Amino acid sequence: MAKRILMIAGDYVEDYEIMVPFQAMLSVGLEVDVVAPGRKSGDTIPTAIHDFVGDQTYKELTGHQFAINADIDAINLADYDGLYVPGGRAPEYLRLEQKVLDIVKHFFEADKPVAAICHGIQILTVARVLEGRTLTAYVAVGPDIELVGGTWKNIPVDEAIVDGNLVTSPAWPGHPAILKEFYQLLGMTISH
Repeated sequence: MAKRILMIAGDYVEDYEIMVPFQAMLSVGLEVDVVAPGRKSGDTIPTAIHDFVGDQTYKELTGHQFAINADIDAINLADYDGLYVPGGRAPEYLRLEQKVLDIVKHFFEADKPVAAICHGIQILTVARVLEGRTLTAYVAVGPDIELVGGTWKNIPVDEAIVDGNLVTSPAWPGHPAILKEFYQLLGMTISH
C-alpha cells in the first residue's frame, strides 16, 4: 500500500516549493493530498515565484495555478504517513489558522516524518514544535526559530538538515536534499 503524504498550501505558496515536491513524490509512488483552508478539492490557488534579482530581498513574480486535491475539513490525519510544508507567502497567514496548527502538532506528537522548506517553517514556529530542535529555514525566519527555542543553522540553499522526524531546507534549490532525506524518514529506499 502506498504511503500517503499531506501537503499544506494556501494562496501565494512558492510555486517551485509546491509543484516540484508534489510531482516528485508522485513519481516515486507516494499518494499526495494537498489541502488549503477555505478551499475544496478541485479549487485552485495562485502561486508565486520568489527570485533574487539584485534587490536586498527576493522579488515575487506570478506563478501558476495549483489544484487542491483534498478537503481540509474531510481529512483523517491518521491516514497520513508524513507532512510536507512548502514556503512562499502563504505560511505567514496559514500560521494564524488553528486547523493548520493542529495538523502540524499531530504529526510531531505522532513522531511522523515532517519536511518543511523556506518560509514553511513559520508555521512550525507558531505551532510551538521546534523547542530543542536544530533546523534551517530562509534566513529571515532564523530569528523566529530562535525565539521559540530552536537552533537555526545558516546552511547553503541546496542542503538540508535532519533532526529526528523533521527535515528542513532553506529554499527550493534544496529540493534534492530535502526530498532524499524525507524519503528516508518515510522508510523508502530509492535505488539507481
